[in-house]
Amino acid sequence: MQMAETATLPKPEERRDRRSHFDDRRVLLTEGKWGVAHVFSSKNDTIITITDLSGAETIATGSGGMIVKSDREEGSPYAAMQAAFRASTKAKERGVVGVHVRVRAPGGHHSKTPGPGAQAAIRALARSGLRIGKIEDVTPLPTDTTKRKGGKRGRRV
Repeated sequence: MQMAETATLPKPEERRDRRSHFDDRRVLLTEGKWGVAHVFSSKNDTIITITDLSGAETIATGSGGMIVKSDREEGSPYAAMQAAFRASTKAKERGVVGVHVRVRAPGGHHSKTPGPGAQAAIRALARSGLRIGKIEDVTPLPTDTTKRKGGKRGRRV
């Protein structure tokens, strides 16, 4: 009968070499400039603005209206996707490797849910090669309410 071979543990020097390889990869992934992708998505349009982390300097912009010709298609997922690709290309040219996404709906007394282009825009940013950090919803929600337009007696039809 043959004896089963026993597995031997690698020497400490070899283990250190393996660890350093992963550390190098981790450093490569975190190197580069990060930004914030502000995605405003309503029923009628989707606007993508990529800024630096402070939000003070705009790096790239894109909107559904810049892509399609007819007004009714500005809020479509296709227009949002193309706008996100265009904005991400500009951002990558300027050295951005990853973005944190802030999704915003109209809010207030308007719709509190993002439009149809929001999800398409986020997917397009991810597929374009930008790394996605945090995704957060920054829709303004009133604690009590905001005054609707139309005056005291409302909209008279």
